[in-house]
Amino acid sequence: MNQNQAIQKGSAPLTGQGIGALSAHLEAVDPSVAASVLSAAGDIVFIINADGMITDGVFASGDLPSDFFIGWPGKALIDTVTVESRPKVTEMLKDVVTGQPPRWRQLNHPLKAGEDLPVRYKLIRAGRDGHAVAVGRDMRMVASMQQRLVSAELSIEQDYARLRHVETRYRLLMQVATEALIVVDGRSGRVVEANPAAANLLNKPLRRLAGSTFTDAFSGADLDKVSAMLASLRSVGRVDDVALSLGGEQQAVTSATVFRENNAVLYMFRLFPLAVGARGVVVPRTQSQAMAAIQAMPDAFVLTDLDRRIIATNAAFLEIIQLGTEEQARGEPLDRWLGRVGVDAGLLYSSVIEHKIIRQFSTVLRGQFGTVEDVEVSGVALKDSEPPVIGFTIRRIARRAATDDPGKRSLLRSVDEMTKLVGKVPLKDLVRETTDIIERLCIEAALQLNDNNRASSADMLGLSRQSLYVKLHRHGIEEKGGPEKD
Repeated sequence: MNQNQAIQKGSAPLTGQGIGALSAHLEAVDPSVAASVLSAAGDIVFIINADGMITDGVFASGDLPSDFFIGWPGKALIDTVTVESRPKVTEMLKDVVTGQPPRWRQLNHPLKAGEDLPVRYKLIRAGRDGHAVAVGRDMRMVASMQQRLVSAELSIEQDYARLRHVETRYRLLMQVATEALIVVDGRSGRVVEANPAAANLLNKPLRRLAGSTFTDAFSGADLDKVSAMLASLRSVGRVDDVALSLGGEQQAVTSATVFRENNAVLYMFRLFPLAVGARGVVVPRTQSQAMAAIQAMPDAFVLTDLDRRIIATNAAFLEIIQLGTEEQARGEPLDRWLGRVGVDAGLLYSSVIEHKIIRQFSTVLRGQFGTVEDVEVSGVALKDSEPPVIGFTIRRIARRAATDDPGKRSLLRSVDEMTKLVGKVPLKDLVRETTDIIERLCIEAALQLNDNNRASSADMLGLSRQSLYVKLHRHGIEEKGGPEKD
């Protein structure tokens, strides 16, 4: 292989006789041709003297801003670059002086727009007087691609982090979910993934459940139901909930959701234990236990819609309103039995709807056959449920009244008697009578606390002994107060 063939194939850099032969050929090249070769080698070409000053002959390609290089001739190269590029210029000029092999170095030129113009230079020594030819290549496209690459890498890292977080949350949800969750491959019917709740419900080890055929976990009538579910999912993509017996040991229901992942169809099965609740409706076991507790409560419970119509009740409510079955009350307005006609029901509903909760609302509950019970009502409005409902607990007041002391019962009876006189007796007479009742109760209480010692009772009440005797006589207390103690 001769030297020309080595140059064409670029198998190795020219050294020794190869460089000498090339130099001999270039010496015969016309200067204009040499200038054209240099301009073709780079986007910007200019001459630098031994002092690092740019002389005439700055060439710039059309892709660079032409007006930027107008003031360069006669200017030092180090003054055209940014601060961080100046040490590179010094090193490049030193290599030209010492005759070191030229190498590419990137310099940044400041632009008026605020951005830097990156240019990759090589200084080639020209002649023996210290002059050099600077050949530069525009690096804006490369810098842009590098920036895009860095941005793409950052975006990929962020996506990876987001996927890792999503996968962590997914794994955590699968572990802590109380419902049995099983993901099945739509084509093969094999279990792709399952959570511990599914393994417990199906009574199989979790490691054996994953990868097994989904239908292998069922037998008998359950197997037929699950096979029909899979067939329906493959054909129409949806299925109704199906009740399973799971070998007769426990009741469960399963539902399925279809989704796609990596061009594969997957089924998400949800299985959870069931129990039969009121009116034969199948509900989750925990809800069934709550319904059983409400049914057995000693206090009355009633659930209504926003139109005051009864949806469900418990046995205590039916007992108070003297009905035999819940069907007799369902659909009827609650104010048929609760509250004083035309007054309490409207106030009760408006309060619970406005405040979402109400406590110890005093009213009455009327029975089907005319009985009346004094009750306290607490309620809560569930407006966000579908449909919105209102639940009430109703407690008889009479059950707590038996524990009160005789003085309170006497006061309650007196107050009840006084309120019945409203509209029949002038207000000033009612006020005077109420004052007498309170005065009598206070005297009786003082005598009881002082073991019927009237002197001590008078001091406690802030009365003279003579004034106390007058009040005792007026209220008829001295006859039934027992012997006086001093």
